[in-house]
Amino acid sequence: MIKTGILKSFNKKNVLVTGGTGLIGRQVVKILCDTGANVKVVSLDKIKVDNRVEHVLGDLTDFILCKQLTKDMDFVFHIAGIKGSIDVTKKKPASFFVPLIMFNTNVLEACRINNVQKVVYTSSIGAYSSAEVFCESDDQLGSPMDLFPGWAKRMAEFQIQAYKIQYGLNNFAIVRPCNVYGPGDNFDPNNAMVIPTLMHRIAKKEDPVVVWGDGLAIRDFAYSRDVAEGVILALYYGTGSGFVNLGSGIGYSIKELVETLREFLDFNYVFDTSKPSGFPKRVMDISKARESIGYDPSTSLLDGLKETWEWFMNNQKEYLEKKNYFK
Repeated sequence: MIKTGILKSFNKKNVLVTGGTGLIGRQVVKILCDTGANVKVVSLDKIKVDNRVEHVLGDLTDFILCKQLTKDMDFVFHIAGIKGSIDVTKKKPASFFVPLIMFNTNVLEACRINNVQKVVYTSSIGAYSSAEVFCESDDQLGSPMDLFPGWAKRMAEFQIQAYKIQYGLNNFAIVRPCNVYGPGDNFDPNNAMVIPTLMHRIAKKEDPVVVWGDGLAIRDFAYSRDVAEGVILALYYGTGSGFVNLGSGIGYSIKELVETLREFLDFNYVFDTSKPSGFPKRVMDISKARESIGYDPSTSLLDGLKETWEWFMNNQKEYLEKKNYFK
């Protein structure tokens, strides 16, 4: 999806990827390393995703560290975030809100102080107010649907807007991804999202696999490599005075998701209608990203799930090496 000329522009550049051990970050890291970029990854996960990069085990809530990491960087991909289930979002909001506010503020301000050439900030679909189809032009800045993490994500977007107003800076791009899945996802059974949760239960031979809700809720599932390409394109082209959506642009019901898993895995399942299904529909309009940055997600749900499952089978314990904000 990314043109050769764009990829060549990263050759020999100094690049920092925050959250480079996560499911989007590790894909960004691989693509950048393949271009010949000098890549540094900072994370609290005790994981090394690529032998070609410098891994830093560091806490981005430390502003001094952020200034050190961003010094002499050409590009910064700020992808670090906190991912958890709907249930843990409601029960432990401070575990989302406080660290997100701290490290978003620190990383972005450090980039400004050190005059980083280009920065891309990874926000979230949760920063939107509730809707069925999310379009950038419809964002009226009501209360975010994912209340605490949504406000934390949105505050960083406001921070970037403040830079544009006060300093005239246009080198900060913003993306809002949807429900991203893929290798390196959070497979912790206590706080994982729907796809890794299902895969964990299937791997443990749960029979039948219990699926929360009635299966009718519709979601936009985007494969991590597609989203990573979109993040790189957003940094390269910029996103003007706003942001762009990164999703698949396709809505799948939870039942369709489960049946797609059953195309290559053998398991029984049952819906637990006593558990919440969440919002009835959440799908992203990605037409702006297609037009403005050339974003073109190409991985089918079936292929993405197969690749994720294969990775999970070989890395079932990796989540134990990841920073857990909910303990």
